[in-house]
Amino acid sequence: MLFPTTIVGSFPQPDWLIDRAKLAGRFPPRVRAAELWRLQEPYLSQAQDDATLIAIRAQEDAGLDIVSDGEIRRESYSNRFATALEGVDLDNPGTALDRSGHPNPVPRIVGRIRRKRPVEVDDLRFLKANTTRMTKITVPGPFTMLQQAQNDFYKDEAEAAMDYAVAVNAEIKDLFATGADVVQIDEPYMQARPEKARQYGLAALNRALEGVEGTTCVHICFGYAAIIHQRPSGYSFLPEMAGCSCKQVSVETAQSHLDTKVLRELGDKQVLVGCLDLSDEHVEDPEEVAKRVRRALKHIAPEQVVLAPDCGMKYMRREVAQGKLRAMVQAAQILRKEYGG
Repeated sequence: MLFPTTIVGSFPQPDWLIDRAKLAGRFPPRVRAAELWRLQEPYLSQAQDDATLIAIRAQEDAGLDIVSDGEIRRESYSNRFATALEGVDLDNPGTALDRSGHPNPVPRIVGRIRRKRPVEVDDLRFLKANTTRMTKITVPGPFTMLQQAQNDFYKDEAEAAMDYAVAVNAEIKDLFATGADVVQIDEPYMQARPEKARQYGLAALNRALEGVEGTTCVHICFGYAAIIHQRPSGYSFLPEMAGCSCKQVSVETAQSHLDTKVLRELGDKQVLVGCLDLSDEHVEDPEEVAKRVRRALKHIAPEQVVLAPDCGMKYMRREVAQGKLRAMVQAAQILRKEYGG
C-alpha cells in the first residue's frame, strides 16, 4: 500500500486518568511524576488498560494502518524507560537543562547503565491482543536519555551513551521477538544538540540498532508544539541520518513549514512526513494535509512516504486529535488515487 498512515507515538490521555492541566503546565517529566495520575494502585493499572483500549479504538476508527498503544501508561515519552534502568539514583535526582534551556529534575547516573528487565514488552503484548492492525511501539533513544540525565559516574559521555544504547538494543530485540511490526526510537535531542549528536550520538544510535531485524524508525523533532512555540524552518541534524541503520526517519513538516528538499539527503529511507499541525486545534481539511505531503513528494518517491502527525498529540483534546487523524487518512486516500496506490 502506498501512503500508509500512523501516529508518532502518543495519543491524548483521558482527563479521568491524568491531570492534563498539570501535565500541560510543566516541562515533560524526566523522573517519575506519580502526582500526575488521578488514580493510585491497585486501580491505576486497570485504568491505564482501559484508556489504552480507548486510544487503540480511536486510531482504528480514524482509519490508521499502523497503531500504537498511545503511550497511555507514560508520564512522558522517555521517563518510563529511563527510570527503569540500573545505575540511576531516582531518590536523589539531578538537574539538567531541557531543550528550552530551563532546568528540570532528571535521573542522576551513579553507576553503569544496564537494563534490568524488559520495560515495554507487556505494553506491546496488550496492544497486539487488542488490534488486528500493524503495531508500532516507541522507545527513547540513548543519546536523548543521556541528555536528560545528570552524569555523576562516567568520565566520558560517549561511553555513557553506548551503555544506554546497549540497554535500548536489548529492549528493541525483545519487542521484535514479541511481534512488533515497527519499533520507533525517539531522538529529539539530536536536533537540539547537533554537535554532540555528531560526536557520539549517531554512533550510539547505530549501536542501539545493531543486530536488529525488523522495521525501525528514528524520530527527530523540534519539541512539543504545546510547549515550544517557535521553531526553525530547517533541521540542524537530519542529513546525518542517512548514516543511520534505521529503515525509517520521522520528521515534522507541518508547523515548521520545513524545506522538504532536505529529504533528498536521506537516500532510500522511508520518511514519516509530519503533516498535521499540532500547534492549534484547527482540524485540517484533507486536501490541506495532502498538499503538505505533496511538498515532500517533490523530493522523495511515493513509496518512501508514510503519513504521520507532527509530534506531541498527547497535549490535544481527544476529539481534535481524532478529527485530525481522520483528515490525514482521507488525505492518504486522495494521494493513492493520484499516484495509483
